[in-house]
Amino acid sequence: MTGAGPRPAPAGRGSRSACPEADDAPSPTPAQFREDAMTGSPTSRSTTFRTTTFRTKPLRSTTFRLAALTGAAAAAVALPGTAQAAVGAGHAPQAPARLTVGDQARPLNVEGAPLFGWTPRDRDPGEVQTAYEIAVRDASGTTVWDSGRVRSGAQEYVRYAGPALASEASYTWTVRTWDRTGKRSPWARPAAFDTGLADGEWRAAWIRRTTGEADDYTLARKDFTVGKSKVVRARVHIAAGQQYALHLNGETVDHGPAFEYPDDGYYRTVDVTAKLKAGQAATIGALYHWYGSGQGRPKGEPGLLVRLVIDHADGTRQTVVTDGTWQVARGPWKKAPKRNGDAGDYVEDIDGTAAPLGWDAPGFDASAWQAPQVVGVHPASGFTHLKAQETALAHRAVRPVKVTRLESGALVADFGTVIPAVPVVRFRDGEAGRHVDMHASYILNADGTVSRSKDDNQDTDLGFGYTQRDGDQTFRPLTYVGFRYLEIAPGSGAEPDGISAVVQHDEVTRKGDLRTSNAGVDAAYDLMARSALYGSQTQFVDTPTREKGQFLGDSVDVSTAMMGAYGERRLTRQAIREFIASQARYWPDGRLNAVYPNGDGKRDIPDYTEMFPGWVWEYYEQSGDAATLAEAYPVMSAVAGYVRRYIADGTGLVTNLEGGSGQYRYGIIDWPATMRYGHDMDTAARTVINVLGVDVLNATARAAEALGKAGDAAAFRADAGTLTGSINARLRRPDGVYIDGLKADGAQSAHASQIANAYALAYGVAPAESRGAVESYIAGLGLRMGPMTAHRLLEALAGRPGDVVTRLTDTEGPGWGDILARGGTFTWESWDARETGQSLSHPWGATSLVEIQRTLLGVTVTTPASAAVRVRPPLTGLDRASGTVPVQRGDVRVTWKRNGGGFSLAVDVPVNVRAEIHVPARSAADVRVSGPGAARFTGMKDGYAVFTVGSGHLVLHSDHR
Repeated sequence: MTGAGPRPAPAGRGSRSACPEADDAPSPTPAQFREDAMTGSPTSRSTTFRTTTFRTKPLRSTTFRLAALTGAAAAAVALPGTAQAAVGAGHAPQAPARLTVGDQARPLNVEGAPLFGWTPRDRDPGEVQTAYEIAVRDASGTTVWDSGRVRSGAQEYVRYAGPALASEASYTWTVRTWDRTGKRSPWARPAAFDTGLADGEWRAAWIRRTTGEADDYTLARKDFTVGKSKVVRARVHIAAGQQYALHLNGETVDHGPAFEYPDDGYYRTVDVTAKLKAGQAATIGALYHWYGSGQGRPKGEPGLLVRLVIDHADGTRQTVVTDGTWQVARGPWKKAPKRNGDAGDYVEDIDGTAAPLGWDAPGFDASAWQAPQVVGVHPASGFTHLKAQETALAHRAVRPVKVTRLESGALVADFGTVIPAVPVVRFRDGEAGRHVDMHASYILNADGTVSRSKDDNQDTDLGFGYTQRDGDQTFRPLTYVGFRYLEIAPGSGAEPDGISAVVQHDEVTRKGDLRTSNAGVDAAYDLMARSALYGSQTQFVDTPTREKGQFLGDSVDVSTAMMGAYGERRLTRQAIREFIASQARYWPDGRLNAVYPNGDGKRDIPDYTEMFPGWVWEYYEQSGDAATLAEAYPVMSAVAGYVRRYIADGTGLVTNLEGGSGQYRYGIIDWPATMRYGHDMDTAARTVINVLGVDVLNATARAAEALGKAGDAAAFRADAGTLTGSINARLRRPDGVYIDGLKADGAQSAHASQIANAYALAYGVAPAESRGAVESYIAGLGLRMGPMTAHRLLEALAGRPGDVVTRLTDTEGPGWGDILARGGTFTWESWDARETGQSLSHPWGATSLVEIQRTLLGVTVTTPASAAVRVRPPLTGLDRASGTVPVQRGDVRVTWKRNGGGFSLAVDVPVNVRAEIHVPARSAADVRVSGPGAARFTGMKDGYAVFTVGSGHLVLHSDHR
């Protein structure tokens, strides 16, 4: 059934097959499991700076004799000489690849039942997975669970169903699959995962330095000796408030923030096996930074919690934990002002003369350091719960594209684009006591210096300071900011080749791409993809410079872009769960926080709450993660209840949806205020709020249906239909155009905004007979919606791809083309950000890349987990396009081109995916199909010949003009 989630694997051996081949091959031997499984020393994730490299390749397909599809086919067409024509002679599947647990290739702290995922592979076209078998072994090679052959096409989030797994243990697992003809693959190369630990298993104490400083940098260290037996496995579990850098034997091995409530925080696990040697002296240490509440940061408390576990070859286990025997000292940061009033970041001014060199290595004299304050063994007062952090940051060092020495002697480095990063400056010949001022910025002044204007830098002081000691040294702050330029004061001793920056963003492993016949479209796509990535940190941030908080509306936008451009899953899942937690913490009436986690506690925006159910459904459709859908469903239902309570009896419309304050009261609509373009805010029943209410009910109905709750689904759908009818009856002009809402006295608003009409189209509220008129109306307005909502305009204009291209590339009016024409390298908070002092690094403007993929490249996921996709190139707007869309089950690669009177379309479809392909044509007789697979013609629709195809590579040619 469309929309249904994957069936979980049954407990025990699973369902068995009558096919002899299904059961005659044994599960892999312990030796096979150990091969490349990284059971002893997995690839270290503790390198100081990791670089994520993207490699996107089209799917390979075996070459077959080409054949033509002729005539108006009405049934499955078997192409001569293809695997479809000789299905019985097909190959067995290849071993599955890309094994993951919870979307991670090598997780180190899996909690609860692991969720397995893999990519089936097959040389034959049109292949699907019909069954799988999973086997899990412990470190000794003993099988702890074998699913048996399970008849299922699920290849993602397949739940472990064996006996309970031990904590802090390594396991290996593998999988094999069966194809549509019952042929079985070899076992996949084994992968590995580690389990995490529960709150009561840490046996470590929270420690801290006793201080009243609001901006607390504390160093903590512990000397120990590694046991004499060979180290076969070593892990560090670490949690801190609010940032930390983990050190081991003189090396930084991990760096991570923990901006969460201390009663519901995160811990990370780091593999340090390769960094410890038997019998040798060792030092473990950490720098932690706590600076109170702010955007994205609840106040919490300062503290550090560490547990190092070393397993030796002789079977012994050694542990080193934070306790009263550690030593702490103040970090070498000077007292400095806040960067701004919103986020609470502080200017970093580091005193190199006070840096305790070698503090994190054996042999350091720490006699002047003090004993820590011991808060208590975890869980302790104020620190009551920790959960494993699934997300990770990627770090990469970058050099400036240009360094200019000004007449004053100052150096100005240009990094080419706005980046979220920490600047790094090497001083090879430092002079003790020499203080160096540095300033980052988004903008250069006419004289080549960096602008220090608040309007140019999001009301943020982007200054840095460093006091040198004698000799060679490097300045490297701890907290990232967004910037493009860095100016270093004259007389610093710095040289151009000593300037760099460390960029950080959410760790991703895949990347889509797009190239078209329009360079402006390509540039807009690249701008959006980069902005989405750079706005994804350990939270989806409002901006990397000012408000680093995770706003719900921003998160919906950036998450959607990240799923489309990078196949991102983990950060989206984390954010969904955090907003779920906000309802449990603050909102018994069904609302959600506008920002979470955050320092100002209970705070909401009504239409942000309304965005949540649709976001969860989008995530489920992209991922197929039924477990998260089930977890979110009660919260979605509560949101639906919240909306239902504000439907007025007299009008049947959502009226004065309670929430927000000031300019956000009853709904933000669009933001900043200039981006409302005259929207009538003096309305009680707002069209935008009502349309979002319809989406709340429809998305929750889809979730209910997918989870087997038919009664709930019917009730939600009925209410959605009723609300839709009220909108169309009361919130339209006689010509079908939507007005902004009803006044408190029931009178219609005289204003008909673009956003009200775009939403009615994008969310399917506008009746079919009036869609054309509404499309023409919004197309004639140009772009009168802000970056936060503009993707809904492009969605509403999907039937007019030429208008979509115009909106993306216009360099004269508002939009992405104008940002690029004015030198912008990151999407902005508003189209007039340069004039109004708004953010020049606001990733919510990145969401429209998904509409580029769907409308201009033509790829849309139509079934959860991308089990089915649609490929429908536009009839107008572009002459050619080529790109890759990373979907759950692989990469969909599409290349299409208009050539004279003809059209060509090449498609690569992953194994276990079905595609509905639309080819511009007058009839099926105009279409020739070549390649190793088969195409089934299903009919003509809206100027397209429609075919269904399976996996593999196909080329379709049409002579339709």
